[in-house]
Amino acid sequence: MIEIKRPQELVRLQRLALAAQGLLQAQPYGRGLEGARKAINHIGYVQIDTISVVERAHHHVFFSRVPKFKPAMTNQMLIDGDIFEYWAHAAAFLPIADYRYSLPYKHTIKTGQTHWYKNKDKKLMSELMARIRSDGPIRSRDVETNTTKRAGWWDWKPAKKALEQMYMEGDLMVSNREGFQKTYDLTERVLPSNVNSQMPDMDEFASHIVDQQLRCHGFASLKGLTYQRRNAELRKAVKALVNERLAQRTLEQVQLSSGDVFILEAGALECRLPRLNNRMLILSPFDNSVIQRERLKALFQFDYQLECYLPAAKRQYGYFSLPLLYRDEFIGRMDCKAHRKTNLLEIKFLHLEQHNYDKDSVITAFVDAITPFCHFQKCDSVTLTKTHPKYLAQGIRRALKSVG
Repeated sequence: MIEIKRPQELVRLQRLALAAQGLLQAQPYGRGLEGARKAINHIGYVQIDTISVVERAHHHVFFSRVPKFKPAMTNQMLIDGDIFEYWAHAAAFLPIADYRYSLPYKHTIKTGQTHWYKNKDKKLMSELMARIRSDGPIRSRDVETNTTKRAGWWDWKPAKKALEQMYMEGDLMVSNREGFQKTYDLTERVLPSNVNSQMPDMDEFASHIVDQQLRCHGFASLKGLTYQRRNAELRKAVKALVNERLAQRTLEQVQLSSGDVFILEAGALECRLPRLNNRMLILSPFDNSVIQRERLKALFQFDYQLECYLPAAKRQYGYFSLPLLYRDEFIGRMDCKAHRKTNLLEIKFLHLEQHNYDKDSVITAFVDAITPFCHFQKCDSVTLTKTHPKYLAQGIRRALKSVG
């Protein structure tokens, strides 16, 4: 067990985490569509989200790592068969190469070990499946009607549930998306023929989880390796595999002063890391690097939660505050909204925390970050309403005049 006691040791661990997530390098995966393909293959998934006060989370995660990324590229990867849509710890896009590791969860739903919808309508599912088989893909909007059932149409709620149930069971896949309108088709017609579709055994599944998590996070706690996975057998297999690799010394453990223990590849702390620059990244609340809030707090001392689920009176930072990463530190958060009719990005609250940073450098980095972020929202101007600390407001507003 390596004890992390000195500040420089913790800093190295932090940088290892950020480098593994592709957040220290300017273009770790390349640019554009090809860069997006490589990015998701490395980080393992991209969470899908419906909140639209700024650009959707699944596009935002790519934007933070891939220069020249455009939102349309996400659906292009889906159509091309580079990624598929399914459930990770939440609705997500996943690399198509990982398709077989979605099969255990699909199996538990199909066999009733896990319930997606408690009472599934097998007759309606059979009818919809027959229609898709004979007539081709079906869009979710094709069954969205509140009128009385008639030939070829179904009441929306039961039909929507039936489609989702078949999708979660694995008989259907999402073949296309128009915003949040999904197109469903038979898995046999969507899944590329060269993709491995063999059910993994538990040892294979555990090995995949451990290898993937160490690759995309640099290190992980035992709990974090199976984050939000409620499969007791998988957790047991992962723990056994970790213990085996610790005994073989291909893995080692580090312990923070807080008592938190992380597992990493042997020698990972000695690997060469990218050089730092004075760059700021505006991250999504659902970014892979911040979604495990306990890990984020233990590692970076950044206490972050998404407050849109709280009553307005209880919000401290705003409805949809975005984490701000400067160099290798999380130094604040920004609550903002894209007003698309007027092409205006409104920064409702910019909150910077107490750090030993140079004020002018941070303002410069923020403006450098907000300019492409503003364009990513299809906005051509930006306003700032409130800041903390207040003395930064004047300098930031003056600098923001150059955005456009």
